Amino acid sequence: MFGWEFPPFSYGGLGTACRGIVEGLSHHDVHLTLVLPKANNIRTEKLHISGADDLLNGTSKKIINKLRLIHIDSKLNPYMTAEAYLEQLNPHHLNNLSSLIRTNSPHQTPYGKNLFEEISRYAQKAAIISKNHEHDIIHIHDWLTMPAGVMAKKTSGKPLISHIHATEFDRTGDNPHQEVYDIERKGMEASDHIIAVSEFTKQKIIQNYGISPDKITVVHNAVLKEKEYFKLQPQIENQDPVILFLGRMTLQKGPEYFLHMAKQVLEKEPKAKFVMAGDGDMMHRMIELSTELRIAKNVLFAGYLSGPEIDKAYANADLYIMPSVSEPFGITPLEAIKNGTPVMISRQSGVSEVIRNALRVDFWDIEEMANKTLAVIHYKKLREFLIQESQKDLDQLSWKNQAGLIRGVYHHVQKNSLQAIS
Repeated sequence: MFGWEFPPFSYGGLGTACRGIVEGLSHHDVHLTLVLPKANNIRTEKLHISGADDLLNGTSKKIINKLRLIHIDSKLNPYMTAEAYLEQLNPHHLNNLSSLIRTNSPHQTPYGKNLFEEISRYAQKAAIISKNHEHDIIHIHDWLTMPAGVMAKKTSGKPLISHIHATEFDRTGDNPHQEVYDIERKGMEASDHIIAVSEFTKQKIIQNYGISPDKITVVHNAVLKEKEYFKLQPQIENQDPVILFLGRMTLQKGPEYFLHMAKQVLEKEPKAKFVMAGDGDMMHRMIELSTELRIAKNVLFAGYLSGPEIDKAYANADLYIMPSVSEPFGITPLEAIKNGTPVMISRQSGVSEVIRNALRVDFWDIEEMANKTLAVIHYKKLREFLIQESQKDLDQLSWKNQAGLIRGVYHHVQKNSLQAIS
């Protein structure tokens, strides 16, 4: 399996999903070699990547016995911009940013030329690893590892499975960067099978990449239930209603819709507080927007959170909102439910396929979002009903079960591969 992040050193939902898959597969007699980039404790103002050497602290011995780690000396990050990449190489080279992001694309791209060179180096090392380590299946995650998976397949001749958590169309608002799109399309075409995290994502793959539906299996994400949810006393003064946004502040996640909704809510509930946790390329614009809307005193920008801080943020909220413009799945609502918090989710999300007891809105319908937020704030019984019933939804999802479906894909691909050889 080729990836690039694994908790506790992860930056987004993909790392969380990767951990769930790894732990889930440990229940199904799967022995896994996980190949990760190794960053040498790099820390900048906007980005912190730690080496993966200690990532298994706290992981059960059962999982460790079935998991082997290989680190590649690389600085890849799944949500990396050209600016962040340059900061890792040399913070003094930021003046060269504009020359690195010139492309033929009609819109500004977050990808730097050197990032694609790094992906190529990762792929070359993947070929060496696949030649020297025995394996039956190659499993990759999203576009950064696709060249590595394709190279490993060419070297070893083993079947390749692409696990699609998000496409370039999700990340860019249907304005894909051509080079990233080409990597995704070629990777999917070279794959023996594709796992999509939702029907929503499956349809995007079919429509935008021309992949046959017979080649795609949907396996929804789950959430690790390691402990009971946090039961914290509110930590915001006067016990004011708290509404939470938690995620990367990017075009895909719809943070501006959250703030415009907050403006409408505050007109009827001036004591409400809105917490925006996370960072991203739109964070500074969101700070400016909160000022322009004259709601800055009611909005707290909490910055990037990790570990127990995330659970506490959910537990202290009266409502979690995910207003994503295009969300292939969306693990954060599951994490919120795990922590006893009701959720409102965008209809443009894969998680809406598995969570029935959540409030649903179109990301652009700010008025409906505001009205439903006010309903949760003012009607305690509605909030209690959502908490109780959504927990039942969560009980139907486990990584052990979902990993069993992934193992089924392994067997299917392996069987087809053996038949092709014979």
